[in-house]
Amino acid sequence: MTIQDEIQILKKEKDAVILAHYYVRPEVQKIADYIGDSFYLSKIAEKLPNRTIVFCGVSFMGESGKLLSPDKLILMPEPEADCPMAHMVAKDEVDRARKTYDNLAVVCYINSTAEIKSWSDVCVTSANAVKIVKNLPNKNILFIPDKNLGRHVAEQVPEKNVVLVKGFCPVHEHISAEEIASLRKAHPAAEVLAHPECGKEVLKLSDYIGSTSGIISRASESSKTEFIIATETGVLYELQKKNPGKHFYFPKTKPVCMDMKKITLEKVLHVLQTEKNKAQVFGELAESSKKPLKRMLELAQ
Repeated sequence: MTIQDEIQILKKEKDAVILAHYYVRPEVQKIADYIGDSFYLSKIAEKLPNRTIVFCGVSFMGESGKLLSPDKLILMPEPEADCPMAHMVAKDEVDRARKTYDNLAVVCYINSTAEIKSWSDVCVTSANAVKIVKNLPNKNILFIPDKNLGRHVAEQVPEKNVVLVKGFCPVHEHISAEEIASLRKAHPAAEVLAHPECGKEVLKLSDYIGSTSGIISRASESSKTEFIIATETGVLYELQKKNPGKHFYFPKTKPVCMDMKKITLEKVLHVLQTEKNKAQVFGELAESSKKPLKRMLELAQ
């Protein structure tokens, strides 16, 4: 019996469903029931009838899943899989901004810890950040923790005063504009599709800027057959599955999230066998961090 067979048997026994982020290993995506970005997966978890959710992603994703589905058992195959950016803002930065700016909204990227969400007025995703910031009544916006997504939002919504902190995704921040330019030279017919967590010099070279799911949709809908991809390499699994006749090129220095790659089939099997590594958010923190998520759902309508 293969490990994949064992996982399928335990899934049925435990009424479990497996959710996988686009950036995890291809073999983990292959056994998942749903593949997507962090917020899509959290929303799916909320709607599913299954009592057990195996969330193949980093820790903040498990927290978001638990906040939206408090009665479900959310299992994380690798509890040490974390997101550095999810911690990259301090409480005193938020407090200082609230004292400095009148009519301020603290807008928190969903790629953040439950504690950071609890300091905020509304959460956003890379797909809905521009829409939500535009719809807020506030003139001043503190955007936390990702400076790159925040700067992209500020450019799209010039009527707002968007204040940034210094947080960033190390994987996207280190994608080199020089390597993207080199790829463009080698593949002049290719479209450049970039995630807004990339630095501004990469975004300037891009034909399309969007979330991971947006990048997949753009490549699938485009009449082009060649694409330069400026995001984490795990997205290649879904790109190739949906577009078998198209070609995808990544920077020479491969953008790899080592935390996402910590999740393996063996670890998925282990949490199904033991029900260890539960995602937990307790008490007042659960209540206060859920509010900006719920407000996002209202404003994104």
